[in-house]
Amino acid sequence: MGYMPRLGSLLGLRTKSADRRRGRRYEASRGLRILVIDDSKTVVKILSRMLSQNEFEPIAAGDAETGLKLARQYPPDLIFLDILLPGMNGFAALRRLRQDPATADVPVIMISGDEQSMARMVLDRLGSDDFMKKPFGRAEVFTRIEGLVRNGRLPQRLNPSAFDRQAI
Repeated sequence: MGYMPRLGSLLGLRTKSADRRRGRRYEASRGLRILVIDDSKTVVKILSRMLSQNEFEPIAAGDAETGLKLARQYPPDLIFLDILLPGMNGFAALRRLRQDPATADVPVIMISGDEQSMARMVLDRLGSDDFMKKPFGRAEVFTRIEGLVRNGRLPQRLNPSAFDRQAI
């Protein structure tokens, strides 16, 4: 434990992450197929690794057209969709996902590092379920997934982890 968290602990201060660790967790079911659509190979690799480590099945696409094909071929349980993509942008891809009966109900988390895209996203959500700003960390990714589980958009893990059993 670092100096500042230890000092906060001694003073009785609680952080958001500490509150999150102490509360009841809503983990998504193992094995969910999660489609990551982003033109950054680094983002795809990092996000895919995080998802794999949590027992999800990530599939990746570097552009919207490929992502839409993969969504039809391998129906995902969740989609992380970048807004700024080569060719078709994330907003147009989201519209197509929502118009297609096969993907209309799949939860979508839009991601972007561009402030203008974020402002546009706030003004016109177009049916996305959440938004995540780049850069993001592991806690942010799983907080977003947990929110979808809590709202009934993703199935909850049946066997809670050992940590969860202590919290219940």
